[in-house]
This record gives sequence, C-alpha cells and structure tokens, in this order.
Amino acid sequence: MTNNTKGILLSLNTAILWATLAIALKVALNYIDSYTIVWWRFLVAFGSIALFMAIKTPSSLKILVKPPLSLVAAAILLGFNFIGYQQGVNYGGPLVAQIIIQLGPVLLAFAGFFMFKEKADTIRIAGFILTAVGFVVFYYYQLDFIPGKEELQTGFLWLLMGSVTWTGYAIINKMVVNKYSTSEISLMLYAIPMLMFLPFADFSTLFQAHSIGVWFLFLFLAFNTLLAYGSLSLALKYIDANKISVIITLNPIITVLLMEILLWINVSWFSTDALAPMAYIGALVVLIGAIMAVGVFSKKANKGKANP
Repeated sequence: MTNNTKGILLSLNTAILWATLAIALKVALNYIDSYTIVWWRFLVAFGSIALFMAIKTPSSLKILVKPPLSLVAAAILLGFNFIGYQQGVNYGGPLVAQIIIQLGPVLLAFAGFFMFKEKADTIRIAGFILTAVGFVVFYYYQLDFIPGKEELQTGFLWLLMGSVTWTGYAIINKMVVNKYSTSEISLMLYAIPMLMFLPFADFSTLFQAHSIGVWFLFLFLAFNTLLAYGSLSLALKYIDANKISVIITLNPIITVLLMEILLWINVSWFSTDALAPMAYIGALVVLIGAIMAVGVFSKKANKGKANP
C-alpha cells in the first residue's frame, strides 16, 4: 500500500468518525453538560494511550516529565477546539456545527500557502471566495429561519473560536509530526486538555446510574477522540495538508444524511432545529468552495508533492 493510499484511508476514517460525532454529542447533552463531555473524552483517550505506552514503550512516557512547548501549545489549542465545537453543537445543533466548523480546514489550506509552501492558483482563490459567500448565505437564512436567534449567534461564535484554534493545532501538529512518535504526540494532546477541563467537570452527573445504552454512548464519544485524532496524526505523515482537508471537509454530507433519517423517523431521544431551504444551498456552496480552496481541482497543488 502506497503512502498516498494510507493517508487517504486514515483521513477518511477521521471524516467518518467526525460525521457521527456531532449527532452523538447532541444526544449526550441530554445527560451531562458540555464541559463534562469534553473532559470525559480527553480522560479516556489519555488513559488508553498512556496504558498502551506503559506496556509497549514505557520510556516514551518521559515526555510528560518535560513536555515540549510546541506540543503543549498544540494541546491547549485542541482543548479550545473541543469546547468550541461542543458548545456549537449545544447552541446551534449538529448540522450548523458541521457547516461552520469547515472554516478550520479552509484556514489550514490558507496557512499551507505560507507555512508549508503549498501552491496557490485561481481555482483555490475562487474556492476561498465561494466559501465566504456560502457562509454568509448559510448564516443569514438560518438566522432568519429559526426562532432561537440568540442561541444560533452564540453557537456561531463558539464554532468560530473552535475553527481558528483547530487550525492552530493542525499547523503545529504538521510541524512536529516527524519529531515525535504518534503515541507521544497523542499523549500530550490528551493530557493537557484533560487537566484544563478537570475543574469544570461535573462528576455527579457523569457517574450517576445511567443505562447501558447511555454508557455505550459515553464510550463511543471517548474512543471517537482517540481513533479520529490518531488517524489524523498518522495521515499528516503520508499526504499533504490540502488532501487531508478535502476529505475531512466532506464529512458534513454524512452528518446531513444521518440527521435527515433521524428527523424523518422522529426518534424520541433526539431533536434539533431543521435547516432553512436556502441554508442547504449555502451549506453546499461552503462545501464546494472548501474543496476548491484546499486544492483538489488544482493541477499545481496536486503536483506539489509526490508520494511514494
């Protein structure tokens, strides 16, 4: 299997996990608050990777004694990304969160021009413009469509923060991915946010008597973190940031399909605001623009780096 194929499959795995995550996070809010959800996800992810490293490569745990500042910075940014996205789901709903958070991959593609020496051309520039237009259309019509305008605005601000901090995390991760092992990077990325959100976690609601189904949901949220970001860290070793971005950008399509099914069958355990008809068009423009911006249609961008 070539490095290019490995990178694509790893990126696709991240996209699928993130597509289902938005819905699962919304359901989890029926039982615990946003900060507890985020802390729980980092706790289990950190515990799992630390146990694995203690068995396989105990010496790698030394990175916790004197953590590199670059990884500390990346971990802090990732923590803010998690809470930004979680609160975006809380206030805006899964569909809104999945569209607005696409700003992250677009910003990463933009940063790639300057920091990773990736190629820019007319198609990519047009993609940035289309993405901006799509965001405006989506936000304007969705704001006019739903009754809870203040909640949508609050959710948008949280998601904006989450997108910007994710971009910062991804840039640092790309810079250090060849300096440290994937396990060492993951360990730091989970340890710091776990400590960040510890003071805000509500243990009484998390560890009360929940049904088996609810605990299965909690475990899915926790291991989703581990698998998605582990795949992303590995993918960055094999393919360009622009290729990863385009695959990840497609994950809202899966979320939309799942959401429509849930709303159609009218399940009792899930409810959210529907999208305005014109908001769907805005969302489509965002996705098309994002795909163009990260360079999937760009010959120069696609030839920028050969993968063995």
